[in-house]
Amino acid sequence: MKLTIYEIGVLNLAIALIPILVVIAILVMWSLKSKTALYASARMLIQLTAIGYVLTSIFALDNAGIVVVVLALMLLAASWIALRPLRQKSADLFAKALFGISVGGVSTLALTTFAVLQIDYWYQPQYVIPLAGMIFSNAMNTVSLAAERFESDMAVAEDYVHARNSAFTAALIPSINTFFAVGLVAFPGMMTGQILSGVSPLIAVKYQIVIMSVLFGSSGASAAIYLFLQRDAGAPVEGMNPRQT
Repeated sequence: MKLTIYEIGVLNLAIALIPILVVIAILVMWSLKSKTALYASARMLIQLTAIGYVLTSIFALDNAGIVVVVLALMLLAASWIALRPLRQKSADLFAKALFGISVGGVSTLALTTFAVLQIDYWYQPQYVIPLAGMIFSNAMNTVSLAAERFESDMAVAEDYVHARNSAFTAALIPSINTFFAVGLVAFPGMMTGQILSGVSPLIAVKYQIVIMSVLFGSSGASAAIYLFLQRDAGAPVEGMNPRQT
């Protein structure tokens, strides 16, 4: 039986936002940072709406230069956002995050597109951009967790090796938890989307295994590279200005 792809109207989309409003209401009642959640939600709506139109144009143009520019912008944004939880930020930390996410993310993206999927040409945007989005964003989150934990541990006079190991272990917790839960508690979005679009569950599972493997590898490598570059962090970095998030 062929599944029907249901159209989501504006009203239905508005109804889907109710859970976000519930969480924001709880933040307000508990006097927490509701403005941050509200701002993030608004950005999510604007960015996703805009990217829908942008991707349609990029896919139609099928241009290598445009794909490279998009990937570069994604890496820059991911590296900047990864440092958001830190109390102290600097150009040096940004460069380390950028290098870590670039090496871990781009190498894994290349492996996936060339060796696993074997796409027709290296810049095929329908594959490269969505995969890059998943890989870079996951690496961004893992680097962010590692950076925040490393900063916290070093602030209480931990030695580098202990802080590095603690940060790396903590950063991998979400990914490892997902490995334990997938198929039992969680059905990942990509797999669910493919099944809803009529793809065989067995094919969807193969794609999901590929995605989860490359996400774990790219995020772990990115965090490890960032932490390795922080081996000189025993002393304060010159030019670093405290900045409260």
